[in-house]
Amino acid sequence: MHTAASFYATRRGQAAARLLCQRMAAFWPEGTQGHTLGLGYALPFLPLWDRPDRPCMSARLDTHVTRDALPWHGRDCIVTGTHLPFDDLKFDRIVMIHALEVSEDKNSLLRQVWKILKDDGRLLLVVPNRAGLWAHTDNSPFGQGTPFSRRQITRWLANACFQAQRHEDALYVPPAGPCPSGPVRMVEWTGRNLFPRLGGVCMIEAVKDIYAAVPARPATLVPTGLRLRQARVFSRNTTPRRQPRDMQNT
Repeated sequence: MHTAASFYATRRGQAAARLLCQRMAAFWPEGTQGHTLGLGYALPFLPLWDRPDRPCMSARLDTHVTRDALPWHGRDCIVTGTHLPFDDLKFDRIVMIHALEVSEDKNSLLRQVWKILKDDGRLLLVVPNRAGLWAHTDNSPFGQGTPFSRRQITRWLANACFQAQRHEDALYVPPAGPCPSGPVRMVEWTGRNLFPRLGGVCMIEAVKDIYAAVPARPATLVPTGLRLRQARVFSRNTTPRRQPRDMQNT
């Protein structure tokens, strides 16, 4: 079983981290303000936004893929997907990578993320692409767990009261064979332009849908004085009729 820590220590893992960092920086520039949380295994990517005045935090899921890692500046912890030890409305940005695909209760994990994310916060979700090659090769953490398609991950987010706003694919370099040393950017650019739906991972930026639980039509209000009782036309609890006295005497 290839863990995330052992993968990113290899040459291929370092190349994949550089490519993903470039795509993440396109989503969120380095000057992004607010508190950022990396959930799953986001240690190679948090230095993009880590600053002394706004330090990032890391929360690794307690799974076989993301559990092992070296301590990270004293701001790293191991959590379970059903309960995140953070206050509600705590973070402005949350990066989820190596998280949803290895989680046993995906809906509970997304609902926990919804709680700790601010109302105007943003979620950047990175999951293995079902149509890509990385999901079908088990020599990396992207080959562990459940891959997703764009339609599937959009439905998962909608069920957890998130609204997907931006989709992109990344990681077009091959997951096996000799690791490309120089032209990785050229391979990435070629794949993104020729095969835009066949990247190794799907990157989705989503926001909280705080109006998801509000009904589309307002309820009709009826004044108290105009409320009518339900008719008991077919009720079996009918009152028996009293017989006349003459029939009782006979």
